[in-house]
Amino acid sequence: MVISSLQAQEVKLWKPVKDEVFLQERSQIILSKLPVSQIALHGEKIIALIDHEIYEVKGSHFEKQPNTPNGISRLNTIKNQLFAYGSGGLFIAAEDRWKKIENGEITSICSHLGDVYASSSEDIFRLEGDRLVNIMPAGGYLSSDITMVMEDGTQLLADPVKLGPISSIESYAGTLHILREGQLVQLAGNVVNEHLVDWGNLPSKNTREMLSVGSRLFISTDRGLGVLRGASMGVIKGSDGLPIENTRQLTRGFDRDVWIGTDRGAIRMLDDGWHYFGADHWLPDNHVNSIAVGTNAVYIATDKGIGVISYEPFTLLKKADHYEQWLEKWEHKRLGFIHTLYDYQGEWVREISDNDGSHTASYLTAMSYKYAVTGDQAARKEAAEAFQAMLWLERVTPIDGLIARSIWSRQGDTGRMGQRGSGGLPAKWNATPDSLWYWKGDASSDEVIAHFYSVSLFHDLAANELEKELAKEHMRRITGYIMDNNWVLIDMDGQPTRWGRWNPEYLLRPYGWEDRGVNGLEALAFSYATYALTGEERFKKGYHQLIDWGYAQNTIRQKKTFPPSEIAPWDDNLAFEAYNTLLRYEKDPARRSVFLRSLERTFEIKRMEQIPWFNFSYAAFTGNDAELEVAVQHLREWTLDCIEHNYQNSHRDDLFVSPGYTSYEGGLKAISPREKSVSRGARRAIVLDGGVNGKRIMEPVGFLRDYWMGRYYGFIEEPETADKSLRSVDASWMTNKGAKPYTGPGRPSFK
Repeated sequence: MVISSLQAQEVKLWKPVKDEVFLQERSQIILSKLPVSQIALHGEKIIALIDHEIYEVKGSHFEKQPNTPNGISRLNTIKNQLFAYGSGGLFIAAEDRWKKIENGEITSICSHLGDVYASSSEDIFRLEGDRLVNIMPAGGYLSSDITMVMEDGTQLLADPVKLGPISSIESYAGTLHILREGQLVQLAGNVVNEHLVDWGNLPSKNTREMLSVGSRLFISTDRGLGVLRGASMGVIKGSDGLPIENTRQLTRGFDRDVWIGTDRGAIRMLDDGWHYFGADHWLPDNHVNSIAVGTNAVYIATDKGIGVISYEPFTLLKKADHYEQWLEKWEHKRLGFIHTLYDYQGEWVREISDNDGSHTASYLTAMSYKYAVTGDQAARKEAAEAFQAMLWLERVTPIDGLIARSIWSRQGDTGRMGQRGSGGLPAKWNATPDSLWYWKGDASSDEVIAHFYSVSLFHDLAANELEKELAKEHMRRITGYIMDNNWVLIDMDGQPTRWGRWNPEYLLRPYGWEDRGVNGLEALAFSYATYALTGEERFKKGYHQLIDWGYAQNTIRQKKTFPPSEIAPWDDNLAFEAYNTLLRYEKDPARRSVFLRSLERTFEIKRMEQIPWFNFSYAAFTGNDAELEVAVQHLREWTLDCIEHNYQNSHRDDLFVSPGYTSYEGGLKAISPREKSVSRGARRAIVLDGGVNGKRIMEPVGFLRDYWMGRYYGFIEEPETADKSLRSVDASWMTNKGAKPYTGPGRPSFK
């Protein structure tokens, strides 16, 4: 890749991040009318316990198995054998029947030193062939209490030493460990050791399950995890990163990880972090009853069915291909525009929105970056299509320089015309002279800056000579119209649009005072970018007029942090589109230093959210370290499913600001994209709860823009692997998933 002047930095304090292979999650929901109380794997079979009956999971349905044993409450697979147990005894699956091993109630089973052990409330047994043998020695168990030990080593016991009441057994450090309610006990040979912990205590007396993993023995409780290491008992709580402290099930994962069930979702614990999985995206319900782990998939039984989380090797390049295929297969594209989909009377339809130009701009920039990186003509074609759509938004209006928010086809679009416009005001729809189209007026400043950011970038990176002239003319017309009207966007009714105001009468007086920073930054960006590309002095004079009014200095504190009611998350997107436009062209050191001060302040506020759009923009124009590793990890954690499922994180116990960050906007935690739903470029990581009941599908262009921007500036390296399966996806599973293809009249082509 050739590094252009857009990318040049004198000093680069950042290091590129390798696009290494990682495991990407996919979700599947299998609904059940009754709670699934237990789940286990038996070879290739998925076995579930529902209402005391055993079922096999086949595809998306449950098939009842014959002859379910009575009194079964637990399922477990040990050494490739499936066990069922509970008050009715212990059973083992044998071909098409269940073989009974023990009549009495069984509370727990585990593998220990190569054998299967089981426990009742008071005793422990070893499985020998087809029967359980009590391991109690002939003289009974001994006590670890030294006052009971005689000089010759014998013990005189007034009462026999009891193991129970036993709730769970587990093998750790070559020794059987017993969990009583609120107490951990060790069976060391024939000695019941009630004093095995030298340091620390369990986090709660309300204990649930145990799991041995290497050097650690985990104990789940209602106040966090107890962790035994040797003779030391540690505690893992919300302040340590545990999302939910009220833990229940513990299951060994497939990659040195541990899966934890709670009544508020499932948790994956890794050596270096935590993954939280909740309803509705990952699980049918938050109340987890049982977890089973396969080679590359995890099965989570809940009160409303099973959540299946499968893992597949991915690279970020492959993930970008997935989202490009998603846009195509789900029919997000129409006439060069990119659209959100929504559920309209049971069908997916494209939303003709309040900001079609802004949404399409992100895709235009993504494909422009991609073409600059790869030289892929298909990417250039996509960019050119989106560019033509952006041109149309200005050409569809009868006034040169006035842009539309969106365009509706009377003959081809379905669903409903939006009745709301800017800021919740009534929509302003206007018909074209031929009556084929309606265009939406009252364009806002966010639409305007999106045009300049994306069109200027397309001009620089992907346009042919004709398109370069069209891009210049597009910018010339819009900027000229705004300047001719004293820095105001005048609508069809002869009045300023609600938010299309960059004039000092608005920005430097009380009514528009709060917008002086971001709107001033936008005006500086689009006026100077137009001058830089056209060379026309009138735009340079307009730029200097803005500076004389103090607009440059006002940009320094453009990012608002207080009061909370004045924080508009979409303003961050507008500001960074303006930074990316202005700083590409403005080279004067004195003026540039003012805008860099603004960027420095803004990035420090946004840094805790770890969103690549902010980090990459900062690194591109400062050359400074911008925590690229965490920004790239953010991209890895995007979900493949773009349906906006509900999500909830406000109930979690790990809501704290990570060390090294300050929350200037009141956010409690930067939530991973895995734990939310796919959102637009103006996304906020500090929003804890959201979703629209799965009734909307978001276009994933935010990922594409950020990924290809990272590739363009060299922040993300191309994958080293040549394996096609790690560089692209098979999208056949997405066929006929979304909206119906658009069949109305075509868009005019501008030459």
